[in-house]
Amino acid sequence: MTSKIMNPILKGFNPDPSIVKADGKYYIAVSSFEWLPGVRVYVSDDLLNWEHQTDIITNQLDLRGNPTNCSVWAPQLSFNQGTFYLVYTDVKNTTRPFKDCHNYLISSESIDGPWSEPVYLNSSGFDPSLYHDEDGRKWLLNALWDYRLTTSNKSSGIVLQEYDSEEQKLINDPIKIFNCTELGKTEAPHIYKKSDYYYLILAEGGTGQNHAVTVARAKTITGPYEVDPHFPMMTSSDNKDWPLQCAGHGSLVETDSGDWYMAHLTTRPLDGEYAILGRETALQKVYWDEEGWLRLSHGGTLPALEVEGPEGSKELPSETHSFYDDFTSKTLNKEWNTLRIMANDDWVTLKENPGHLRLYGGESTQSLFNQHLVGKRQESFQFTVKTTLSFEPTHFLQMAGVLLYLNTENYIYLYLTFDESLGKVIRMMKAEKGTFSLTEEKVPIDSSTPIDLMIEVDGKEAGFFFKSETDREYQLFDVKQNTTFLSGGFTGNFIALACQDMNQFKGCYADFAYFEYLER
Repeated sequence: MTSKIMNPILKGFNPDPSIVKADGKYYIAVSSFEWLPGVRVYVSDDLLNWEHQTDIITNQLDLRGNPTNCSVWAPQLSFNQGTFYLVYTDVKNTTRPFKDCHNYLISSESIDGPWSEPVYLNSSGFDPSLYHDEDGRKWLLNALWDYRLTTSNKSSGIVLQEYDSEEQKLINDPIKIFNCTELGKTEAPHIYKKSDYYYLILAEGGTGQNHAVTVARAKTITGPYEVDPHFPMMTSSDNKDWPLQCAGHGSLVETDSGDWYMAHLTTRPLDGEYAILGRETALQKVYWDEEGWLRLSHGGTLPALEVEGPEGSKELPSETHSFYDDFTSKTLNKEWNTLRIMANDDWVTLKENPGHLRLYGGESTQSLFNQHLVGKRQESFQFTVKTTLSFEPTHFLQMAGVLLYLNTENYIYLYLTFDESLGKVIRMMKAEKGTFSLTEEKVPIDSSTPIDLMIEVDGKEAGFFFKSETDREYQLFDVKQNTTFLSGGFTGNFIALACQDMNQFKGCYADFAYFEYLER
């Protein structure tokens, strides 16, 4: 009996999937944007059950100062003759009409590394993809950004250029092999060879509701490419009420039995509007029709919620996802991410107070440089988070606590700080679409004891709670908060722990005794 693949397969912030098969396993690499370590990789034996195996980019990048929604875009993972290759974009600026982005290549004999030093490729566009041809030649593809276009999105098509592995550089002139269809915004190119054709898999229509997968093919790699006469091959744009929206950015993999699957980006917006979890990864079974074009196995162009799995696959019993960290490990759990800077003992440590995560005070929640914050992806619309915080602020510019955090312009922060009249207090600040607000309410806290903090999220509503040593039950701080503004952009929402000292950088510290995330 064939098991069912339930979509999405990678929940929460896991966009722009690149799928590859190597040594009997399937791997998916996803975009990480301003969160580090970069390029999360998941592994599966059967396409049904996926585990987070590793994160590839650790010390290869300096993301400090990169604007929100920039940094590491659309990695492409490939495997050739015993070596993994990863190409990715580091986006430094997207202010129209320009897009400052640099493409790099790294390689490793193991998915777990060590990975080579980055090789700079080009800066003409984003979404690079490396194709290994049967004759041994390697080709780089990327979307071409043309600032001269009068449209808002200035993706003008796809360019191809040969890569010399020995010289470690692109050679000869780039060739433009594809112009946009009427859908526009062409990006995310991947080439696959089947029978006598090179197939070009593309994302079009932008990464929002009109996102789509378009297929083209050619007899030679340089073209000319003909477009599938029935394009797009997949899109959710025709059904705004379907649970899986924004379907696009696809990549292909073939199983040992000859079945084909496409990993692709999707969202699950609440009320059809609020994609709080960000862009996720889904999987579709596909086939090649009699004319040699790629089609969804279940028919039509709408992504399926359930997909037939490969022969022999076993679906594990569904479980409520939870994550618990008692901070007794020597290194930070790989579930955690940081913003623009890698975690190191200079600002985040498990050594100073064993059994606790210590954060030294960094810059503000809106800094693009040295935010001392660790975050975990939100993967469900209903969950509870708990932690215990020890923190002794002596200045109003010192603070520590828990956040729901999308980016520098959208977050809710329950934190401890110092008030000149009341001493240690608990307060809440919020940034909503760039507008900052601070609650009038300030609750005095006994300065000598730790405090328990809790967040309960139910769909579009979140309650922030606290409990001191003298409290029997958690108390709701202020009122429950609407969270719909924690959606949009290129990432998903995070639950984070943070510490700031804007009076004296790293002049204070906060200790967190544990972290519990439990989906309901």
